[in-house]
Amino acid sequence: MALPKAVNYFIAIYLVCSILYTSSYLLGFRRSPSQKNQVPEISVASLQQHYLGKQQVDWTNSLGQVVESTPEDLVLSKVFSETMGPSKVIPYYFRATENFDNEEVTIATLVTYNRFKVLSRLASHYKGPVSVAIHVNDDDTKQKILTDLHQLYEENEDLRRYVDLHLVVDKFDRQFNMWRNVAKFFARTDYIMMLDVDFYLCTDFRESLKKNPELMELLRSGRGAIVVPAFEYVDENDGEDWNDFPKNKKELLVDVGTERLDMFHRGWKRGHGSTNYGKWYKQTKPYKVTDYNYSYEPYVIFKKEGTPWCDERFVGYGANKAACLFEIFLAGIDYWVLPDDFLIHQTHHYPEDTRAKERTYNKKLYDYYREETCLRYARMMIAADEWETTKAANLKKECGRIRGFNDVIQKVAAEHNEL
Repeated sequence: MALPKAVNYFIAIYLVCSILYTSSYLLGFRRSPSQKNQVPEISVASLQQHYLGKQQVDWTNSLGQVVESTPEDLVLSKVFSETMGPSKVIPYYFRATENFDNEEVTIATLVTYNRFKVLSRLASHYKGPVSVAIHVNDDDTKQKILTDLHQLYEENEDLRRYVDLHLVVDKFDRQFNMWRNVAKFFARTDYIMMLDVDFYLCTDFRESLKKNPELMELLRSGRGAIVVPAFEYVDENDGEDWNDFPKNKKELLVDVGTERLDMFHRGWKRGHGSTNYGKWYKQTKPYKVTDYNYSYEPYVIFKKEGTPWCDERFVGYGANKAACLFEIFLAGIDYWVLPDDFLIHQTHHYPEDTRAKERTYNKKLYDYYREETCLRYARMMIAADEWETTKAANLKKECGRIRGFNDVIQKVAAEHNEL
């Protein structure tokens, strides 16, 4: 018996709608933006496996054959063994799609949740390799942080093209040096710039380096680290909009002359004073830092391989970055200043009470650390027969100021010579 026309019409409509619905679902057209970026509810312990699959570090021989595999978590627990833990490090949670030349400079930085937008701005402005460590608190805020992070990447193509992002998931805030080491460890070019994300790159220092073969040779040899001078506005309100920042040295000197701009943290001259800003204002060629002090903490470009790591015992504010720069200097690496490039701090307010307490603790730690590091590097250089070479010059000058250091090292050197 023939079906009524109305029923045939209804069946035809149903079939068409079913086909359209199924097609749209399979092709992904059905998802709204919020659904598309939603991160599934998963535990921290399963994050690494869920997003990266097999977690093994393969050890290969000269023929490229795998001779042994070690769980990645075990390897990373040793790499970052001086940190407060346990921490789960998830490398390349997002991996940049762009391929980079080995001699590119990777911005190695660290970012917390409240600075996500600044990271996005950095990626779009720099348009070069960035390796960033993102700290995620292992608490009930975790899901929102991850969801917002996915949303950030979805909105900005430059993040997807240029930024390698590594998660550090734990319950410990402000492990700045550990985060710096994560960013450096997973950088994929020969050189890095250790930068705080709040600084705006006002000039193209990469072009300046390309035009200066002497500085590039210092970087390649691992004997030099390149300083990019840092500035901040005297009135914090002037530092809110990066669009108004000077774009070349001539414009910057106008603002310096009217006292709108000054060296970064001018109230703590030891932090950046060794750059010698008075000299920089007049200089047209790169120059060597000759008045180093152990509180010096500039923003520097240096070779990734063969350079010291930041000491991860420094947690919180105060001395953490200075400790990184101190060990680089003791290793025999000199600081050289670019004459035409500069950074400006984008105003960001800090919890001053917390900073004051942490500085007090880290100052005590830094005093012990300097003595310990001086002795360690001196013994290494003596054992390697480098004590009488120019490589030891920085160490001898800086560590010789520590009471009793020269007497101890003379005995160590004498014992070595008797062997």
